[in-house]
Amino acid sequence: MRRRDREKEEGIEDTQKVLNMDASMEGSLIFKDPVNLQINGDFKGKLDTKGSLTIGEHANVQADIIGEIVVVAGRVTGQITATRELRLVPPAVVEGDIQTPRLGVTPGAVLEGRSKMLSAQEKTAGKKTMGLEEVARYLEVETSIIRQWADDRKIPVNGKGSELRFDKQEIDKWIVDERVKL
Repeated sequence: MRRRDREKEEGIEDTQKVLNMDASMEGSLIFKDPVNLQINGDFKGKLDTKGSLTIGEHANVQADIIGEIVVVAGRVTGQITATRELRLVPPAVVEGDIQTPRLGVTPGAVLEGRSKMLSAQEKTAGKKTMGLEEVARYLEVETSIIRQWADDRKIPVNGKGSELRFDKQEIDKWIVDERVKL
């Protein structure tokens, strides 16, 4: 199947916004609507995209990335969560952990980190789950505090003991609810 046909089948259509970045940038880029984003320069910060994100072969990205379809040909340092598909193509070098339901690694691409294939439940719901340490970083508190909150059921959590899992959407809702109580 041709790429264009596959993208249409997966809901990535030509009518989407296209943004091509060749400059150096720092900060957070968050897209609520689907875009075809290509980064060819340096980027440092956080990327949260809908649609297709391509890290060009000359790009140097130091960021945690959340996206639907992510293609990496350059250098990425940080965690990557692709809710639909992640492809690493030469001369890609990824230093960090990845999560995705579908992973393609072309010979010559390098992954230095752990990979997690998202469960069927996570794939269909488009949910991002986090472990204890990831939630602690996200909330900027010590892991011991998160563990205590989980034990006391003060924070939304799934699992027990060393298998604690946190749904990011539930954590975000919990944050809002707690602010309202203040």
